[in-house]
Amino acid sequence: MADVLSVGVNLEAFAQAISAIQALRSSVSRVFDCLKDGMRNKETLEGREKAFIAHFQDNLHSVNRDLNELERLSNLVGKPSENHPLHNSGLLSLDPVQDKTPLYSQLLQAYKWSNKLQYHAGLASGLLNQQSLKRSANQMGVSAKRRPKAQPTTLVLPPQYVDDVISRIDRMFPEMSIHLSRPNGTSAMLLVTLGKVLKVIVVMRSLFIDRTIVKGYNENVHTEDGKLDIWSKSNYQVFQKVTDHATTALLHYQLPQMPDVVVRSFMNFSSWLFGRR
Repeated sequence: MADVLSVGVNLEAFAQAISAIQALRSSVSRVFDCLKDGMRNKETLEGREKAFIAHFQDNLHSVNRDLNELERLSNLVGKPSENHPLHNSGLLSLDPVQDKTPLYSQLLQAYKWSNKLQYHAGLASGLLNQQSLKRSANQMGVSAKRRPKAQPTTLVLPPQYVDDVISRIDRMFPEMSIHLSRPNGTSAMLLVTLGKVLKVIVVMRSLFIDRTIVKGYNENVHTEDGKLDIWSKSNYQVFQKVTDHATTALLHYQLPQMPDVVVRSFMNFSSWLFGRR
């Protein structure tokens, strides 16, 4: 007696059933060969008819015998287990109209993509853990133990401190003029004029640079009510591109422990960008 696997299929009966299918196909082929050859090898018509009928009956008996044997073995093969690897979703493969609604195949494809995504996310996480971001005071060689514990953040600095920082930066770059205003409360807005080349609007929250817009020297930077226009882009594509570069610089210069360094570095970058330093 052959072993019955956990899937519920008798492998020995399954192999015998395959052999029975091959035998049945051979028997059916002999039947058609007999019909194709017809009545031969007999001198009289009656002899040819008797020989043909006898041969044809033998072939039909062989087909009937092989068919009965195949039906008997099919009952011994057994049925597969109903425990599908995808649980109830495996029943979708039994949909008779899966050509019109290929939900099961799409589900398998989504499952494969999910596994790939999880695998690549794990690799990316490992690489990021090995290479920590360098946007902190670690760049300056300050260890975690030596960092000052109670330094003001960029969002709680007094306005007088911000004014002093901007005033010192204005004296550092004589080729630039910086005009500070506070139209919306304590948050400062800077209008930086670089020679006769361009004007830069810098929106700040304390010493944190929130937004910057670069426009041409002859462009209007004020709204109808006299306030700085912090939303309109420049009319020239070259200054729109410069605005993108300035925004990229803002993302680079982030040092919460020393916020004045951030503003000074950004102004130095702006001055160097146009060859004024």
